[in-house]
Amino acid sequence: MRVLVKLGGTLLDSDETRVRLAAEIAEAAKSHEVVVVHGGGKQMTKFLAERGVESKFVNGLRVTTPDVIDAVMKVFAGSVNASAVTALRAAGAMPVGLSGISAGLVDAEILNPELGFVGKPTQSNPKLLQVLTAAKLLPVVACVAGDASGNIYNVNADQMAVACAAAYRAEKLLFLTDVNGVKDGAGNVRTSLTRAEARQLIADGVATGGMQAKLESSIAALDGGVPEVRIAPGAKVGIVAELLAGAATGTALVP
Repeated sequence: MRVLVKLGGTLLDSDETRVRLAAEIAEAAKSHEVVVVHGGGKQMTKFLAERGVESKFVNGLRVTTPDVIDAVMKVFAGSVNASAVTALRAAGAMPVGLSGISAGLVDAEILNPELGFVGKPTQSNPKLLQVLTAAKLLPVVACVAGDASGNIYNVNADQMAVACAAAYRAEKLLFLTDVNGVKDGAGNVRTSLTRAEARQLIADGVATGGMQAKLESSIAALDGGVPEVRIAPGAKVGIVAELLAGAATGTALVP
């Protein structure tokens, strides 16, 4: 089975959680074709602050100037990617660190001129993922994209995961995050949501910020042909095996 696991940057920021999830993903990769996509926004904000650069956001997206795109490469495709790869290697997997720039994996275009070099994925070429997973290697993709003209874009990690999952024809897309799932207006975690219900949570202002982005990405994944999308708690021990076994943990987005 082809599985794409999106790891939130907050999960990678904790040494304990990173090591545990690496072990769970490495175990899954023994019997499934697994691809990992990761974020790293918290690490990026810290990196910029240490250099006296204030992080500015518009609708939850980081304004990405030429200075920030340099940091994007250093943090997302550099230190965060390397830490994930190192943890997976220590767990017994054979990970390969990549970004969307690699072999045209994910191309993007400017999302909004006000945001600078923030990209919206336009196409994805899954060939590199197919070659690597067929060889029993584990692709680990940083949320950086490019284009044929040599531009580099900062791409929302959830959108990067969707682009890769749809092109790769993943059978499961797992968003591992720092919450238990998607909550409704009463504060209860929903075990499943239809597209219409997810859109209603956004329209009602119940799902905002990062959760709104995840729901919009989940809908896009369903529209892109991914049959199963789940938003689940990465902090739960054994979560990867649990989800691959079909457990109803977290929130499933259903067609």
